[in-house]
Amino acid sequence: MNRFESQDGLERLERPFFTRPACVVAQELLGKRLVRMVNGRILSGIIVETEAYCDSDELDLACHGDRANGGRPTPRTAVMFGPAGFAYVYFTYGMHWMFNVVTGQVGQANAVLIRALEPVDGVAVMVENRNGRFSQNGRPHPQLTNGPAKLAQALAIDKSLNGANLCATGGVIWIANAPDLPAAAVASGPRIGLGQTPEPWLSMPWRYWVRENKFVSR
Repeated sequence: MNRFESQDGLERLERPFFTRPACVVAQELLGKRLVRMVNGRILSGIIVETEAYCDSDELDLACHGDRANGGRPTPRTAVMFGPAGFAYVYFTYGMHWMFNVVTGQVGQANAVLIRALEPVDGVAVMVENRNGRFSQNGRPHPQLTNGPAKLAQALAIDKSLNGANLCATGGVIWIANAPDLPAAAVASGPRIGLGQTPEPWLSMPWRYWVRENKFVSR
């Protein structure tokens, strides 16, 4: 059995889990399962890579919520300012959706980007969603979900899920509980793809991943 598979079922994480700082939530999301219901079928994957945004008293210039409009909400970023436990889904590069989990307290932009998953349920559907690619003898190839845009496509995540309540009973997307990973299994380093973001934000070690997991993006 895969070391991430558990007998805990698909019980949703509750709101208090998400009301903590992004760096805390980003680390503790590793090993939990992102679950998506599509046409009555479960698609899911274990979270193996995350990034935290705006986990500081100062503006995080790598973050949408702080970089734009002087740290005040805009129509695009309003969900990111709380309450916690909701999905923040945005479009980037004119082609990709990104799935984030809102964290922290209401009024401050705080969120965790889900960067990579290890597929568990509905692999065949994920492969179909990724244009029939990234399968090896019925098993998922790492390229299936080893990046934020890839996992969003695989799980059919798009704008319709922006603002979705991840804690609501009967919702179509949620994060299921699972045992915490040992600290030794978690690595950290700078976030990816920040472009011209200035220091110190460019080098903040707010990206977290499961060591030696082949589905991590890098």
